[in-house]
Amino acid sequence: MLDFGRSDDPRVQAQLDRLSALSVPQGRLGLDTIRALMERLGNPHRALPPVFHVAGTNGKGSVCALLRAMLEAQGYRVHVTTSPHLVRYNERIRLAGELIGDGMLADLLEEVLDAGEDLHPSFFEVTIAAAFTAFSRVPADACVVEVGMGGRFDATNVLEPDALAACGIAALGLDHEKFLLAPEEGTPEEPMARIGFEKAGIAKAGVPLVTLAHGPQPTGTVAAQAQRFGAPLVSQGEKWEARAEGGRLAYRDTAGTLDLPLPALPGAHQVDNAGLAVAMLRHQGRLAVSAEAMAAGLRTARWPARLQRLGPGPLTNGRETWLDGGHNPSAGAMLAAHFAGASVHLVLGMLANKNPRALIEPLMDSIASLTVVPVPGHEAHPPQAFGEDAKAAADLADALAAIPGDGLPVLIAGSLYLAGEALRLNDELPD
Repeated sequence: MLDFGRSDDPRVQAQLDRLSALSVPQGRLGLDTIRALMERLGNPHRALPPVFHVAGTNGKGSVCALLRAMLEAQGYRVHVTTSPHLVRYNERIRLAGELIGDGMLADLLEEVLDAGEDLHPSFFEVTIAAAFTAFSRVPADACVVEVGMGGRFDATNVLEPDALAACGIAALGLDHEKFLLAPEEGTPEEPMARIGFEKAGIAKAGVPLVTLAHGPQPTGTVAAQAQRFGAPLVSQGEKWEARAEGGRLAYRDTAGTLDLPLPALPGAHQVDNAGLAVAMLRHQGRLAVSAEAMAAGLRTARWPARLQRLGPGPLTNGRETWLDGGHNPSAGAMLAAHFAGASVHLVLGMLANKNPRALIEPLMDSIASLTVVPVPGHEAHPPQAFGEDAKAAADLADALAAIPGDGLPVLIAGSLYLAGEALRLNDELPD
């Protein structure tokens, strides 16, 4: 299964096989298991460089990429953990700028899996325990940590206030409803309010909680969570602003204004993500980051499979081809904005537990053709789930080969697992 990855290193593969056998007992919620596992490992999460912790439905990975780029432009060594991986499991753990090597990864996973065998941790709990253990052992100046799902009960939320420089909440939307909207006493009933409640569960006493403007329902619960935990709330529109103006990023907060380049990451939505990353750096007091370093990071940040234009390769064969792993209505709205007024051949593969209309409805006016492909290793929607105009193809290569040579761009979308397959086929492995 692509969730767990494959490795050419037999020692790594042996541990990935162990990971693939893990499952979460039905109904288990909370941080007890990850805390017990960390205790057995010597509580490495208490020995980390300053951490920037980022939650959100869409954009949190981009914010992490921007934070990393700006911190590295300042000269800092940065650890990063993000999810999911696209091609190799190693992508989940970056140590002082470099993806973790196979030798260290095999040893680390074996250590964590052995330590927690009787605790029955989940795949993600083992991954985060391994990442934080590595972070505690390899010298660095900062950590960037992406929440996996939700926030309140996410394994990354084992982090404690002393480790944190700032927390951030990127764009919110409906996703993972089965888990994040499960009925629970004492939680908001309105769906978007509940999403805000779950994401803001990462708030910590005395740690700035920096947020985008989320609308009245989630904003209210985010503010309530910040107050509950004693986190200073730094919200867009009240404490900071960022907008595209004259081909530049105009940023303003109570400390002053910055004239910055627009982010190199494509898409108008990246202006908000860049503003959030800048605001997180500006409202923490652990690490100094200059405006020059922020500008350099905005120009150099990369984040694969998020509105990425693929380079020349075996899959694209010279054709303009875009790749995005988005699969929810918010992602659909972003793609629709990017391709507004243009036509695009859409190659779509979506997991069976996702809304099949989430992308095609926002993109309806831009779709020149729709080809549906399987998502390798996963149960996916069949072509008929996307309407009578959807065509079927056996795989990505067949789909692209069948698209007419009319010069229109191609968009491959619907799943990060499918995106990983596209990168592999085009020889563009994330590094």
